[in-house]
Amino acid sequence: MHACRLRSLFGCFFLSLLSLQGPSLQAAPPGAAAPDAEERLGSDWVRVRKDDNGRPISMQTALVHYRSKEASGNRAVTVDLIGAIHVGDADYYQDLNQRFEAYDALLYELVAPEGTRIEQGTKASNRHALGAMQNGMKSMLELEHQLEMIDYTKPNFVHADMSPEEFFKSMEAKDESLLKMYFRLMGQSIALQSKMTATGSSPDIDMMRALFAEDRARHLKITMARQMDQMESILATFGGEEGSTIITERNKAALQVLRKQIESGKKRLGVFYGAGHLTDMDERLQKDFGLEPTKVTWLTAWDLKEKASP
Repeated sequence: MHACRLRSLFGCFFLSLLSLQGPSLQAAPPGAAAPDAEERLGSDWVRVRKDDNGRPISMQTALVHYRSKEASGNRAVTVDLIGAIHVGDADYYQDLNQRFEAYDALLYELVAPEGTRIEQGTKASNRHALGAMQNGMKSMLELEHQLEMIDYTKPNFVHADMSPEEFFKSMEAKDESLLKMYFRLMGQSIALQSKMTATGSSPDIDMMRALFAEDRARHLKITMARQMDQMESILATFGGEEGSTIITERNKAALQVLRKQIESGKKRLGVFYGAGHLTDMDERLQKDFGLEPTKVTWLTAWDLKEKASP
């Protein structure tokens, strides 16, 4: 496969993985860890964990806990930003399902009419490009799809996203299109991978090797996981005050729902969104809601360890 095709495929995959949920465009828990001295909470949402020999053993997503600065005791409002990876290990989603039960309200993403409820076991549609890509990656990487594993029927789940009409109206106002976003992401992806090549890394060669490896699924996951945090930073450039519909405007819509939930008296809330959205959300929670990040829990989304021989 030609290098440019690999890079464009890679860029599109991470757009679907980190920022868009399933069939889009259709009509502090126990164990939280204190931050490291040099770590700024809310800046990193995906990481690769390595063993003592430097070998990758897992790709993890962050759950960052925020607390209101002024309130205390029972009056304190807490919000958890929970980074979503739209294809992952079954254990990852089972862990999330258990954690979600503790929230007064769990806000989730889906570009769909207001109040949409996802039926349990819903599958991403192959009629849509991102759904088809996620389904393809699910099979290739031997993972599960978020829509099929997360139980969205729980009474504390709250839809918090734009409607299709709002989404396309915003894109038109900003002179955006999905094709323009694709080429923007592809260009940034190519520039990033060229930079990595210049420093001695060979992402294209790694991808080709993974495709023909005996344990293909594991090697592909390792290749992709190594670049995940880089792609996350690229997606963050779609945020900001002016920003884009895909990140900024959807985040604004989600946080309007969050404010309503807080005003209704909810104290313990979670926001479950693609990891590419959360750097922008972190800034808005601190600036507009007076919340500060206090701790992070890292959740294993992909197990990258070599399987023991039978």
